This record gives sequence, structure tokens and C-alpha cells, in this order.
Amino acid sequence: MSPYFEFAVNNRYANRTLYEAIAEMDQATFTARLPGFFPSLSKTLNHIRKVDAFYLGALKGTGIGRAVYAWPDIENVTALSEEQSSLDMDLIDFCDGDIDLDRCMAVERPGVRTQERIGALLPHLFQHQIHHRGQAHVQVGEAGVAPPQLDDFFLEWERAPIAQDCIREFLS
Repeated sequence: MSPYFEFAVNNRYANRTLYEAIAEMDQATFTARLPGFFPSLSKTLNHIRKVDAFYLGALKGTGIGRAVYAWPDIENVTALSEEQSSLDMDLIDFCDGDIDLDRCMAVERPGVRTQERIGALLPHLFQHQIHHRGQAHVQVGEAGVAPPQLDDFFLEWERAPIAQDCIREFLS
């Protein structure tokens, strides 16, 4: 089993955990100005969604490119959670099986198309997710919701129940 597959399942676990923590958050709180690189929890989580779609498009060669950045933000927690869950499953599906890490894929940048190895794109995407989920984690606390534990996945000691579910579903 590829570590990329395990990271993709971990990614699903962390996103699911974060969205479950904010499931009851009203739209006013979700879109309210909060400290962070992006000015609201909604903006932060929409950025994660768009970047996931951008890099999944590059990894799968769909040609969607930078058009994802023109997508309107989803300002409803449930709807955004469902969209993110779908992207998470696409990433798991991509990482399931044999991946040619040396294969280069076209990545559309402002004004230029570059070539990047899959073996560089995947770690970059996972790091991007972790980075911005950390920012969202702070914003969740600032919004008055207890930020959830997001790193109890890989180790058996104190593994979160949601992590157990993901492991049973994908890694058993």
C-alpha cells in the first residue's frame, strides 16, 4: 500500500473531522470575518476545495486548470462539506493502486503551462491541505467552536473513532 494512499485517507479523515465540528455552524458565523490568511472560515475552506480541484485536475489530466478559481464560493457548511468529501474520494481513488510518480503532468500557471512530476504534486497537495486546515482550525476556535483533534490518525494509540472508521473503510 502506497503512503500516498494512506495520506489521501488521512486527508479524508481530517476534513471529515473538521466539517463535523462545524456542522451546526450558522452561515453568519461561517462567513464572518476571522483572523487568518483568508478573512473567514468559509473563504479558507473554499480555497482548500478549489486548490484540491485544481491539482486533481492536473493529476488526472482533465484540463480544468485555473478555471476552478472562478467558481463561486459555497457559503453553506453542509454543501461545502459534501463537495469536499467528493474531492477527497477522488483523491483516494487516484492514490489507490500503482502510481507512476515520475510521470509529468501539465499544470496551468498564470500565463504559462508547466510540467510537474506526480511525485512532487501529491506531497505538495497534502502539505497544502495540512497548512490551510491548520488555519481553519484556528478560525474554528475563534468562531467559538472547540477545534477538533486532527492528527489522531496514523498511530494506534488514542486513534480517533472517525479515523478508525476511515481505516476500516479504506485500509483494512
